[in-house]
Amino acid sequence: MTVVLRRVNRVLLGLAGLLLVLVGGGVLAAALDLSVPSWWPWSGPSDVLLSTADRQRWRDEGWWWPVVIAALGLLVLLALWWLLVQFRRARLADVLVDSGDGEAAVLRGRALEGVLEADATAQEGVAKARVALTGRRTAPRTRVALQLEPHASPGDALATLGTQALAHARTSTGMAALPTEARLRAVKHRAKRVT
Repeated sequence: MTVVLRRVNRVLLGLAGLLLVLVGGGVLAAALDLSVPSWWPWSGPSDVLLSTADRQRWRDEGWWWPVVIAALGLLVLLALWWLLVQFRRARLADVLVDSGDGEAAVLRGRALEGVLEADATAQEGVAKARVALTGRRTAPRTRVALQLEPHASPGDALATLGTQALAHARTSTGMAALPTEARLRAVKHRAKRVT
């Protein structure tokens, strides 16, 4: 499903880019007084997008300009949402695991994330763990965010994560390597009062 969405996204981005280049090139050609097709709405540098008659046609209608402004605002918000979605990393839906008989088994990505989170949270000094799988089905990568208790040692927490939770995930899935990006943060806590 994510492959289809990626392809649709690329096709839509390509079409939007092509449309913007064509329209922009046509407007630039008209502004430079180059020859443009007869059907092109702007034919020279003195042309405007909306003529005075076009701008004043709906002037007496109280609903017209608020609807135009709302539609353009919605279009800008959709374009911003689409831009922000481009930077989001997609989570891995499933992982292919070698079952040993020449066939591959499919392991749900959320299940592996849940086990990794449980193993990481069980470590001493870890208050909360969040795990996200990225990469390809055959070569997954993990992003781990650990929230550490005030007394926890970051070095020990990171070493334990590698030797326990990640090692357990590698052995259970039969992967030789599981590249991981870990981010550590301390849990916010109130200062203790001394009397």
